[in-house]
Amino acid sequence: MRDYRHHNMHHAAGYLIIGLRKLLDPKIRPFVIIPVVVNILVFSLLVWWAAEKFTIVDQWLTNALPSWLSFLSFLIWPLFVIAFLAVTFFTFNLVANFIAAPFNGFLAEKIQVELDPGCVPDADWKDLIQFIPRTIGRECQRLGYYLPKALVLLALSFVPVVNLFTPILWLLLSAWMLSIQYCDYAADNELVSFKEMKSQLAAPYSQSVAFGAMVALLTLIPFINLILMPAAVIGGTHLWVERRGGRIEHR
Repeated sequence: MRDYRHHNMHHAAGYLIIGLRKLLDPKIRPFVIIPVVVNILVFSLLVWWAAEKFTIVDQWLTNALPSWLSFLSFLIWPLFVIAFLAVTFFTFNLVANFIAAPFNGFLAEKIQVELDPGCVPDADWKDLIQFIPRTIGRECQRLGYYLPKALVLLALSFVPVVNLFTPILWLLLSAWMLSIQYCDYAADNELVSFKEMKSQLAAPYSQSVAFGAMVALLTLIPFINLILMPAAVIGGTHLWVERRGGRIEHR
């Protein structure tokens, strides 16, 4: 097994830096515009919705905490805010990526052709139609993988004492799912099964989670989050091609 610890390309931040830099490449700019527009629209709507709901959830948390545990509020509050942000911004990524899935798959393919020529056939705009049913089907598969885990964590969030730890679990799940989200476009282009893709990303698991955590962190930064989706697709494609042992033609 190759060692992923000693090369800058294998650091989570490195993949995203590559993605952000690559956005300036005129050759892929047309494939970036639509995901960015989708990002802006979905993010604007979600921020408005989250601002409306935050007060309601905050009141629920205050009422749900027993009076004899009120002294813990200063500990629970930061964890609650982190969990709320993690769920909100993962939902943003989920919705935005579902809408932009065909374009993200197309963008990933363009990067794959550069990194590992021959791994997938080079396609043009007229071939975009073939991405739509396949990528949407894959989005549904990812959603089916995520929802049962999210529902279990949601239930645990209502269990006293246990819910002190659920924000950490939410963060880990969100980071893992973001890694899957942005690496799977390339895996799907190569017709790798969802199960095999997860197996590849799980070795090492820590690197994949770190990549997803970096995506989540940058999602919180204004303006950067608006161009993050295509940058994360590019970074995730680099991670995938290296993880499955492909050659990298361009750095």
